[in-house]
Amino acid sequence: MRAFSSTELANKTGDVLAAAAQEPVAIQRHGKSRFVMLSAEEFERLQQKRDTRKAVHVSELSDTDAADLLSALEDSIKDD
Repeated sequence: MRAFSSTELANKTGDVLAAAAQEPVAIQRHGKSRFVMLSAEEFERLQQKRDTRKAVHVSELSDTDAADLLSALEDSIKDD
């Protein structure tokens, strides 16, 4: 993600808007990202996207799901 300072936003608004039309951009103050600017189309897409994650207790997992979870955890440990 491209980043601009708040000063750059004030002084180079056109450049910041052009960048935000291509991809989300971070607006920083004192070197820390404070805001994200993105196109209206990207915002709408994010608003419509539904979070399909689901939380379950380990005791509720089927044997197959538990085995898949353990396998994924073991793989992630190997990658580190």
